[in-house]
Order: sequence, then structure tokens, then C-alpha cells
Amino acid sequence: LVELRREWQRKLYKAGYLGMGWPAEWGGRGATEVEQAIFEEEIARADAPQIPNFLGVGLLGPALIHHGSEEQRRRYIPPMLSADEIWCQGFSEPGAGSDLAALRMSARLDGDHFVLNGQKIWTTFGPWADWIFVLCRTDASDRYGGISFVLCKLDTPGVTVRRLRQITGESEFGEVFFEDARVPKENLVGQIGEGWRIAMTVLAYERGAMSLAFAARFERDVQRLAQACKEIGRTDAAAREKLARLLVENEVMRANGLRNLANLADGKKPGPESSIEKLVWSEFDKRFRETALEILGAGGQL
Repeated sequence: LVELRREWQRKLYKAGYLGMGWPAEWGGRGATEVEQAIFEEEIARADAPQIPNFLGVGLLGPALIHHGSEEQRRRYIPPMLSADEIWCQGFSEPGAGSDLAALRMSARLDGDHFVLNGQKIWTTFGPWADWIFVLCRTDASDRYGGISFVLCKLDTPGVTVRRLRQITGESEFGEVFFEDARVPKENLVGQIGEGWRIAMTVLAYERGAMSLAFAARFERDVQRLAQACKEIGRTDAAAREKLARLLVENEVMRANGLRNLANLADGKKPGPESSIEKLVWSEFDKRFRETALEILGAGGQL
């Protein structure tokens, strides 16, 4: 599955559909936020597979373009786009998930290296990634200004990746342990203490491109659910009301996405709309699946 996704990403890369909003010198085409959102919406409608390097392309790439050095861009962006190097994101920790600023993983400067100690968890694609970008604490006395953004190869001595087995039997997530792992100082993105600002800026802009994609996916899935209801004869008023509620909620989410895009198109910085979208999407996803089980019974799991 990973190799199929790699091949799909390479096809998108060769066709010029990755990093569309990036400068041309880094593989982009200078597309607007609206153009990127339309592309992601069409990809969602086509039910295309997710690229394996969506965290690298979606988060790290913009971070390097805006905050990285010229050397870092030349080293990391090309193999990131071609899927030759897969990246994972090291933000969440056992005691710092929703309260990310509470992270405790440390990065102590020792000569020309950072010494990393701590743990990251729920690391998407961690079990088969090559690199990880981590937020780590370089100053314990400063909650936000004491965080830095560091790049680390996962085969670095002192780094251990463990698979987290899900109820599905798969291991898409992992947990990563750092025990005196030494990382070259040049792997620091931006300056020491700029990690929080870099991460928040990138996360906010990244959500803009996905503003319409979530609604497009759910629209397709609600249609599939409605078709399944017809096939098993669940066309009663109760089932129709549940489907109608899903359609209405999805349109509300789409409207919020359009509001977010309108602000970006007007040159405004991402506001609370992107955070609202993340909250609405996660809760709606749960309600959608619960509704499918309510209507279809055990078959709804399919």
C-alpha cells in the first residue's frame, strides 16, 4: 500500500500538482489558496488515494520555504516531493496533545549538536517514515518562546520507533522515543525559540487548502449511505431525517470553508475559521459513522 501511494505521489509531482502554492523554483506554480482548494476538492471527489508524504508536503515544505535556510530547502524539498524520503510529524506527546505548549521533549545544545530526549506519540506514518520534524523544548522557563523546530532522521542512534496497533489490526501510528539522540545543529529550522511560531503559522495556512475537500468527501459518503439505505429498504421517515441532518451539517461545514477561503483570497491571515473547521470536521466525522450504524446496523461498519 505504501509503495502504491509513493507511485501516486510521484505522478502528481511530475504533473505539477504538489506544492502548487509554492514558488516555481521549489516545484510549485504559485497557485492561489482558492486554486489549491479547488484541486483538493476535485481529488476528494475522485476518491484518489492519500499521498504518503502529506505531512512533509503539507507542513514541513511550507515551513522550510518560509523559515528554513537555502541549504535546507535544497536538501529536503526535492526528495520530499518525489516521495523518496517520507516525513512524519513529532508534535503530540503523552502529556501534550490538545495542550501542545505543554510538551516536555528537550533539545539541549552540546557543541554543534542538539541532544534530544523525550517521547512523541500518535505519530502518523511513523512506522515507515525516514525523517521526523519535532517540536522540542530548548528553554524550560518559557512556555511558548522556549520551543524549537528540529529535523531528525529516524535511524539516528538513540531514536526508537514503536508501532501502535489499532483495533483494525493496522499500525498507521507509532510512538517515537529519543534517548540522547544527537542531531546536527544545522537541522534547526529558523532560530532557537521560534518553533511555536513556525508550527502555528504553517498549521493555519495548511488548513486553507483543505477547506472544501472535507465537505466533498462527506458529500460523496452521504450519497453512498443513501444508496445503501435504498438497497436494504430503509426509506422510512426516520432514516430520511437522519440523512437530511447529515446533508445540512455538511453544507454548514462547506460554508465555513468558503468563508475561510474568502478571507485568504482577500489577503487576510488565517483566523479562527480554520480552527472551527477542524473541530466541526472531527465531530461530524464521528456523528456520520454513528448514523451509518444506526441506520444500517452492523453492516454500517462497511
